[in-house]
Parts: sequence; structure tokens; C-alpha cells
Amino acid sequence: MPQKPVVITAALTGVLANRSQCPYIPYTPEEIAEEGRRAVEAGASILHIHARNPDGTPAYDVETYARIHEEVRKRVPDAIINYSTGAISISNEQRIHHVSALSPEMAALNMGSMNYAIYSSKNKQFYHDFVFANPFKDISFFLNKMREAGSIPEMEVFDTGHINNAMPFIDQGLIPKPYVFSFVMGVLGGIPATTDNLIHQSRQVPAGSHWQVIVIGRKQWALAAVALTLEGNFRVGLEDNFYLPEGEMAKSNGELVERAASLARTLGREPATIAQTRAMLELPVMAVR
Repeated sequence: MPQKPVVITAALTGVLANRSQCPYIPYTPEEIAEEGRRAVEAGASILHIHARNPDGTPAYDVETYARIHEEVRKRVPDAIINYSTGAISISNEQRIHHVSALSPEMAALNMGSMNYAIYSSKNKQFYHDFVFANPFKDISFFLNKMREAGSIPEMEVFDTGHINNAMPFIDQGLIPKPYVFSFVMGVLGGIPATTDNLIHQSRQVPAGSHWQVIVIGRKQWALAAVALTLEGNFRVGLEDNFYLPEGEMAKSNGELVERAASLARTLGREPATIAQTRAMLELPVMAVR
């Protein structure tokens, strides 16, 4: 009996890494859309997207997101678009206004507050050291905006407690089925990226939930293999990890997705098509012209 297809998400650009670290990170709407095309052609069905300014700094304006939306739809009209809402030092309205304006199929939703940092053991210092605040009132605000936009909340959970944070909103009817969870692992301040922790996280979500693992750094490949054996899904992309399994830097998101698809097939699972992913998430099938 064939195994369940695996949904591969491509996180195309992020906001923290820059071209001094990886010269292939896309910045402009056209570059982001081209990376989306490469990712879809390699086997991704969901594109997780942040916006950037031409100099690589984060962009939060509706106009930039609208340009990305248009360019992505030109190249891969039926791909499932998932916009980020994660940010600090801007208002909640600014974090969500592009979702309200563009109604993507999905929108990322951070499910709890946490310390967030990168630590260099070589330099013995912290980088990007901040508190990422997501109190319940803010989560409720974003969920209501996503419901108005018709966007599925992709619940990003950085620890086990964040999974439990979803339960009151499920009780209120603010989170539609199927519940979509992303286990973000390997961020300092969140749950470490280990096999035991991934198995534990997968056992905490409600029955019938759709889940994927997101691992920051090169442990991504090992935990992707674990997710495959647990009938879960996983994310790759230049936002999370620059490197192919052997340690060579990927030259595109497409290369990362290609290796993800190869790993899935090695373990007996085919990458889900866009139509299959839409069916799993109960999204309408788009007519491709």
C-alpha cells in the first residue's frame, strides 16, 4: 500500500540571514518569485514567504507583498502561498495587513512568547537577542484577521507549551480543521532539535492534525528523515538552512527542495502535488490558466 504523500514547504528568504552569509538569498519580488518557481518545480507545494527591501532589510508594507503575490502567481499560479506575520517593533496591524489585503491560502501564526537569540560559542556572545512577545490577546487578534481573510493559520510552535496554547482557541472555534502545526526546532529559547523531542511534539497535537517540522540549521536533514517515518511533513529553504546534506552550500531553494524530495522517495514517500496538498488542507483547487 503506498505511503501518504509528504508535503514539502519551501521557506524562500526569511528576514535575518543576508547575502554576506549566503549570496543566493532572494531579496526583490522577482527574485523571490523565481525562487518559488524553482522550489515548486522541484517538489514543493507550499511557499512560505517574508518580504524584503532591495537592500535585504525586512519589508512589511502591503505594496511589496502585493508585488511578490503578483510575481509568484505569474510563475506558479496554483502554489499555496503562506505569508509570515512574525515581527517585532511594529504594530499588530502592520504584522497582518498584507494577509487582510491579499488573502493568501495560509498565514504563519506564532503561538507563544519566547526569548529568541543566536549564540556563537566561538565568539562567546549572543546575536539577535530579543523577546518575541505573542500574548493570547494578540494571537486572538491575528486569528480573527486570518478568518476574515480566509487564510488557514499555520501555527508555529517553538516549544511544547505553545501547542497547548492552541487549545483555548480551538475551544472558541477560531482555528479551523484540519489543525496545522509547525514544530520549529533548534532556535535558542525554544525546543532543541532532537529525535526524542520531535517524537514528543508529534504526540501532543490533536488527532488528525497536519504537522511539519522546521529545523534551523543542518540538523534539518536528520529531523526531516524522522518526520518522514512518523508520517509527518517538513520544511526546507534558505530561511532555515543554507546547506545540502553533504555540507555544500545550496545555490537555490530549488536545490534544497530537490534533495528533500529525494530523501522522501528514499524513505518510500512521494512529494505531495499541489492538488494533493490542497485536498489535505481542505483548500479549493485553483483553475490554472
